[in-house]
Amino acid sequence: MKVALPLLLLACLSSQAVASDYTPLMKARKFADAERLANSRLEKDPNNAEALAAKVDAIIETGNQGRFEEAAKAGEQCVAAHPQVAACHLALGNALGAKALANGVMSALGYAGTIRDAFKKAVDLDPHNFEARMALLNYYLQAPGIVGGGKGKARTLIAQTATFHPEAAKVMQAYFDVVDETFSAAEAAITAMPVSASEAIAEQQRDVLVSLGNAHTAAKRYADAERVLRLAIERFPEHDNALYAMARLQQAQGKYREAAAVLEPLLARAPRAGGWYRLGQSHQALGDKAKAANAYAQALAMPGGMSKTARADAETQLKAMRN
Repeated sequence: MKVALPLLLLACLSSQAVASDYTPLMKARKFADAERLANSRLEKDPNNAEALAAKVDAIIETGNQGRFEEAAKAGEQCVAAHPQVAACHLALGNALGAKALANGVMSALGYAGTIRDAFKKAVDLDPHNFEARMALLNYYLQAPGIVGGGKGKARTLIAQTATFHPEAAKVMQAYFDVVDETFSAAEAAITAMPVSASEAIAEQQRDVLVSLGNAHTAAKRYADAERVLRLAIERFPEHDNALYAMARLQQAQGKYREAAAVLEPLLARAPRAGGWYRLGQSHQALGDKAKAANAYAQALAMPGGMSKTARADAETQLKAMRN
């Protein structure tokens, strides 16, 4: 399965579709607390659909790849107990999608069809579930045709959505344009839209902007990246994704002191392994080995949230600093 835009893909996978007691905990990145709450309810009601779906979301959000199989089993249990509940099918697709990202293309092909079918079923059961529609759109755009992907199917889904929810369709089209590398069209569309009153749609508006900024950063179009990311920060000041993307942009330009200044307050309120790793890189580039070692150690102490390559590099750098 092609992974062109991992940040937006993960945003779709961890959609937090269950709007309930779990939602404030997930928004506050208190994933362990959300999972504990789900587990306490599952002790009394082992097949509680809301709790199973929330548990899947909480596990995925931690980024702990060693637990993605557990998330998949919870999703399967939810679907088996509640075959007519859209949130269960979405949770299963999310969990298997996380496994696909973690395990690579070849291993993902074996259950790619199951991911597609889970998202399709969620949309069929709840046509107004925007998270499910975004997940299915993402599948069509990322998966090869041999397992049911394809831009034609993505266009059809967008057109069908436009018949009853034009605002959602516009966001979906902007995402399509980012994946299709039609960056000017994506930016024009997403910036022309006011921030949606729908929280689910607003989150995807933000993530399209962040993914667009990251795409510009990767292509070394730094001025374009900064323009887009500053707009994302202005429109969504309560979210951290755009700030993390801005720190990445500053690092790419060699502005390590500026990157550290963004990352330090972010990590104080919303720690992420990847953020600690980038802070370690910044302090190391600035020659502060003590702060760099501490940041790498913090990154490695978290169970997930970093790629295998980044984790291996953090281990190597920390070992060298301590010798």
